[in-house]
Amino acid sequence: MTSDPGPHSGHGHGHFSGPTPVGPIAARVVVGLLVAIAIAVLAGAAFLWPSRAHIEIPLPFQTAGGGAVTTEAGTIIAQDLAPCGSPSAGRAFTGDPAPPPGNAYECRRSIVTIESGPNQGTRTLLEIVPGPGQPDLRVGEKVRLVRQTDSSGATIYSFNDYSRALPLGLIVAAFAVAIVAVARWRGLRALLGLGIAFGVLVVFTLPALLDGKPAMPVALVSGAAILYAVLYLAHGVNLRTSSALLGTLASMVVAAVLSVVAIRMTHLTGLSEQQNADVQAYIQHVSITGLLLAGFIIGSLGVLNDVTITQASAAFELAAIDETATRRTVFASAMRVGRDHIASTVYTLVLAYAGGALPLLLLFSVAGGSIGDVLTGDAVAIEIVRASVGGIALALSVPLTTAIAALLARPPAYRSAAVPGPRRSGRHAR
Repeated sequence: MTSDPGPHSGHGHGHFSGPTPVGPIAARVVVGLLVAIAIAVLAGAAFLWPSRAHIEIPLPFQTAGGGAVTTEAGTIIAQDLAPCGSPSAGRAFTGDPAPPPGNAYECRRSIVTIESGPNQGTRTLLEIVPGPGQPDLRVGEKVRLVRQTDSSGATIYSFNDYSRALPLGLIVAAFAVAIVAVARWRGLRALLGLGIAFGVLVVFTLPALLDGKPAMPVALVSGAAILYAVLYLAHGVNLRTSSALLGTLASMVVAAVLSVVAIRMTHLTGLSEQQNADVQAYIQHVSITGLLLAGFIIGSLGVLNDVTITQASAAFELAAIDETATRRTVFASAMRVGRDHIASTVYTLVLAYAGGALPLLLLFSVAGGSIGDVLTGDAVAIEIVRASVGGIALALSVPLTTAIAALLARPPAYRSAAVPGPRRSGRHAR
């Protein structure tokens, strides 16, 4: 962090800004470009900002009365295998449930204490017929109960899902502790950026898509806002980070264009996925292909960010180690690092998508169809196109970001003006 008393001692970029002085023209161009893009992102967000229009709750998510589903907390305190049909099933009661009338078929009965809502402190009875897809409830487990009213106005309860708040909280806390313990303040800033990214998706992206706004501009604005937040928070406001940001933004646009071309060429519908089919059936003003496109764009950001920040750092560090190296030398050396990174990251990208499609591939494997039909079917083709588009954008991001970083790490005429003697070698490596 010490400064050199030579003619370039006043560059003042410190540890985060890069090891070498940067020409004022290059700095102005970078700052000007990023400021212009930021203004465009803000204008786009203002133009695409979702309205306050009311959207009806889709039928599968409605209660019997047409409202939103309300859930309450519960704990299973007793369980047995007995005849179904108890009048207490789904009702709030105290004491023991009423016996079923007559001889009914057997089911797994669970007595659940209701721990929230208007009937807190009472019990209810869940009757579940054992079979594939039915929950295997056990005594002591925490569950979520759907609370709704029937046609007579009585409150009834039914099983909704397992309660995962505590275990999920512990897992997320362990993740945060591990990140902060290893990366310290930078890790904490990265977690803050992750929170901002989630906020952008919840506050802007999803409401704008629900409002019927075009998916590609929404995804690009959302992605750019996320990148500005996560990169500058995690890596500091400096030219090294700025070069990575420029490379990532350009690569994101490439990914968007490739996604549009690939979706149109392959005629992907997305209707092979149940969630997309539900969206088309119940939220008809939302484009399914638009959702696919937005998913492709936003899904590529993480891996692009990883590669571009690594390439920018490599170029700046290589320029610091050898202050006599030209831009061409810095670029060539950083590209050797980038090729290794591409090879390893492509494996990660493809295997991540393949892992997500394993249940689908398993079903196809027992269906007796040909491997060609499986691979070209809509469901698997989506994952193939997603991985391919991400891989192309990833490959193009490496030379693009490396070139930007090499330009910034080695300003014009730096070799002749900034290296009067060998004593300066490595002075700014830290």
